[in-house]
Amino acid sequence: MTKTILITGATDGLGRATAIALAALGHRVIAHGRNAEKLAKLKAEIGANASTVQADMSDLAQVAKLGRGLLQRHDNIDVVINNAGVFKLSQPRISNGMDVRFVVNTFAPALLSNLLLPNMPKDGRLVHLSSAAQEPVDVDALAGKRQLQDMEAYAQSKLALTMWSQDFAAQHPEGPISVAVNPGSLLATKMVREGFGTSGNDLNVGVDILIRAALSDEFAAASGKYFDNDSGQFAQPHPDATNALKVARVVDVIKAEIGD
Repeated sequence: MTKTILITGATDGLGRATAIALAALGHRVIAHGRNAEKLAKLKAEIGANASTVQADMSDLAQVAKLGRGLLQRHDNIDVVINNAGVFKLSQPRISNGMDVRFVVNTFAPALLSNLLLPNMPKDGRLVHLSSAAQEPVDVDALAGKRQLQDMEAYAQSKLALTMWSQDFAAQHPEGPISVAVNPGSLLATKMVREGFGTSGNDLNVGVDILIRAALSDEFAAASGKYFDNDSGQFAQPHPDATNALKVARVVDVIKAEIGD
């Protein structure tokens, strides 16, 4: 069955490769990016199976506008792949003091997911890009009250999103499915090249697992779970994700920031 699939951060790296692969399978792809020229090139490459949307995910007002616009233009969105993410930045804090890693990697996907719920079927899927890099979340840093180093912020932002996905699944047992996925460590993306100075591992490893998470029966009952593609199986995320009090504190900060 043909699905309508939104992919954020689709103009580079893993998001781009996944968008192309899903369109080649016959699905309708909504490709998000912040660069109009890159979006136009991607649409030209994919062709009729693609539409594009533009927004800067570090600006939650733009994320909210993106979500509202998608609701107006699409009666049904079957799958959302929250792929957009950032790691090393020359300016890691925005004007209100928030760390861009938390805004893009945690708040934006949570906000967009909530906004799109009215147009998602109960068997729809929210696929959130997590990471093998996970660290205990400093709620003061999450709330913009303390600054972190690059890896600390990145790893904490990924665990925070994993926790939020887990909580979302508990709050929406009827669906859609919400699953966090580590697509594979050090894949051949721009983020890895710039952040770690390595060419990275085969990107198709990540493409394959994102397609499986979006479409396969393997993930049909996986809501709230975390898939670690380094080990090739569902696994336990950082132990903090099993601590109800810590999860609640993190989710409360996220909800306060995105207005839920």
